[in-house]
Amino acid sequence: MKGNYCVIMSGGIGSRFWPFSLGKKPKQFLDFFGVGRSLLQQTFDRFRQIIPINNIFIITNAKYSGLIKEQLPDLNVDHILLEPIRRNTAPCIAYASYRIRSIDPNANIVVSPVDHLILQEQNFLKNIQTGLDFVSKSPLLLTLGIKPTRPETEYGYIQTNEKEHCIRKVKTFTEKPNYELAKIFFECNDFFWNSGIFIWNVSTILEAFDLYLSDISMYLGKSLDKYNTSEEKVFIDETYSKCPNISIDYGIMEKASNVYMLVAEFGWSDLGTWNSLYDLLEKDSHHNASLKSRTLFIESENNLVTLPKDKLAIIQGLNDYIIAESDNILLICKKSEEQRIKQFASDASIKYGKEYS
Repeated sequence: MKGNYCVIMSGGIGSRFWPFSLGKKPKQFLDFFGVGRSLLQQTFDRFRQIIPINNIFIITNAKYSGLIKEQLPDLNVDHILLEPIRRNTAPCIAYASYRIRSIDPNANIVVSPVDHLILQEQNFLKNIQTGLDFVSKSPLLLTLGIKPTRPETEYGYIQTNEKEHCIRKVKTFTEKPNYELAKIFFECNDFFWNSGIFIWNVSTILEAFDLYLSDISMYLGKSLDKYNTSEEKVFIDETYSKCPNISIDYGIMEKASNVYMLVAEFGWSDLGTWNSLYDLLEKDSHHNASLKSRTLFIESENNLVTLPKDKLAIIQGLNDYIIAESDNILLICKKSEEQRIKQFASDASIKYGKEYS
């Protein structure tokens, strides 16, 4: 346990959850389900059960530093790693890995997004512990795969070579396929959703950066003596923007030959879209879902509604819509057109000001 570390990636803006998720306070800082804890806090609470608090790091955009400190007062402030600019997951994982190696050159690391919903927490923790034990003995890159429950175009897919073991060698990665391909993957037995949760030894991942993303290790790995010192922030501020904007999936996981997948089952959902939230919510007899809202549905089906607590909504004759209000922004959008929400947010920002995005 002492040599195990956790990196929680918390720098996204969650634009697909607009208008709930805004640039000034993205979805990871919100209490979606009225449980008194934000997605960030729930993720932190989950990992601290098997990872010492002093071994947990949060990497986020610099402008969210205050929100992190406010929501996680138990976290060492030196363990809040600040990105001066967004550069996707590969640079942020490299930064966190170099920092952790400066503390413990033998560290085993679990890297997790901040916005996942885990329904079976103890199963999840057992899977994570199994993965940490595995990578402590083998120089391999491990990802957690989830058995698909439907054709889904918003997730990446992992194909494996075998079916007997819970940890399997990865054959292929496919990023966000179209619906026809997602349907084929769903009907096969050897494809899994890519959860975006990774486990590895720090040496293994940094060797992979040297091999496959040398333009990142060239910048972030050139001044190792600055990590975990007072010079680290200046060094990162000066060099981070030089790194390419690329995901760890494209940059390393799709190319490396030592990638394995752990078959995981813990009631998982990536809370990335309104439709993913709709799938999780309790529904009435006409498949309408209402999140923390007073709503009366009349001759309406398959809707998702979430409104401020002081609002009462009467919905008549409406089918298959998202109705969401937050911060004086009201969104009414067809569920089938959800992929356009990012553009709606951009259009609102251009026409009415950045405070609306």
